[in-house]
Amino acid sequence: MRPNYKKIYQDMLTLEYPEKLKDPKIKELLGKLDTSEDVLKFNDRLFKPSREGQKNNQKLKTYDKKTMIKLLQYQKKHGHSTSYMSKKYKISRTTLTKWKLMFEEELKDPIKKADK
Repeated sequence: MRPNYKKIYQDMLTLEYPEKLKDPKIKELLGKLDTSEDVLKFNDRLFKPSREGQKNNQKLKTYDKKTMIKLLQYQKKHGHSTSYMSKKYKISRTTLTKWKLMFEEELKDPIKKADK
């Protein structure tokens, strides 16, 4: 079961930053928290992270299947190396390689859905 990020952020904004809830862009993004990538981008937009905070939080990131496949498809489509993707998204090369092995079938067959 997945946390209800929309409710969590809505409660947090209501209590601590009610002025941000009036921003139409924030409201729009709040409704589109489908993947872990969306949640991370939304969080970065709301709270400008410090360099130290980013470094510490990177160790705690998790990705859902949909986001993993999306990143691997992006890599394949644009012909990026694992090293490039590792630096760009701050994910270890080992992790990217494990994902490739885990989702080998989904990457070969574009008809399959990532969320099955």
